[in-house]
Amino acid sequence: MDIKEQLKDIKTQLRLSMNGAVSQSMREKGLVYKLNFGVELPRIKMIADGYEKNHDLAQALWKENIRECKILAAMLQPIDTFYPEIADIWVEDIQNIEIAELTCMNLFQHLPYAPAKSFHWIADEREYVQTCGFLTVARLLMKKGDITERVAGELLDQAICAVYSESYRVRNAAMLAIRKYMQHSEGNAFQVCRLVEGMSDSTIEAEQMLYNMVREEVDE
Repeated sequence: MDIKEQLKDIKTQLRLSMNGAVSQSMREKGLVYKLNFGVELPRIKMIADGYEKNHDLAQALWKENIRECKILAAMLQPIDTFYPEIADIWVEDIQNIEIAELTCMNLFQHLPYAPAKSFHWIADEREYVQTCGFLTVARLLMKKGDITERVAGELLDQAICAVYSESYRVRNAAMLAIRKYMQHSEGNAFQVCRLVEGMSDSTIEAEQMLYNMVREEVDE
C-alpha cells in the first residue's frame, strides 16, 4: 500500500474502534481535539503494530488534526529520520497535554539529541514547548539520571523558575522533572532539599507547593 492507502486504512480502523463515551469524557476533562474517535491507547498500539515504522506515513499522520493520528505518528516515526528541525515543528504544533505526554514518551525521549533539545525547549516561553521540554527531561532522568553537575544546576534553576509559571501544565511538568531528579540518588534529593529549605514558611503558593512536594518525596 502507498501512504495514501495506509492513511485511509488506518482511519477506517479508527472509525471501527470509535468510543463515543471515552471521547465525551475527554472533552469534559478539557482534552479538546478537532476530531477525537475516543479510541483507547491499547487499541491504538495494536493498530500501530500492524505497520512498519515509516517516516512519510508518520509525517502524514501528524498533519491530520485527529487525536489518534497524532498518537500513531509518534509511534510510527523512525528515530533516524526525525531531525531536530522536525522535532521543533512537531513540538510547536502540540496544543494538548495528552499529546505532549504521549509524544515525549513514544518519541522525544528516544532521540539521540533529546538532552540538548529538551533544554532548548525548557528555555522557550511557549506553554507546550516548555512543558514538552520538562516532560522529556523527566523521561531521560527515569532512564539515566546521572547528569553532570553543571547540567543538573541548570536544570534545577530552570525547573524552580518554572514552578512560578502561570501555566499549571508547565508547573506540573517542572515538578515532575525535579521529582525524577531527586529519585535518582540520595545526593540529588539532598541537593534539592537544600534549595527549598527556606520555603517552609513561605506565603507564596508556588513555593509552598514545591516545598511540600519535596518533603513528600523525601518522606516516601
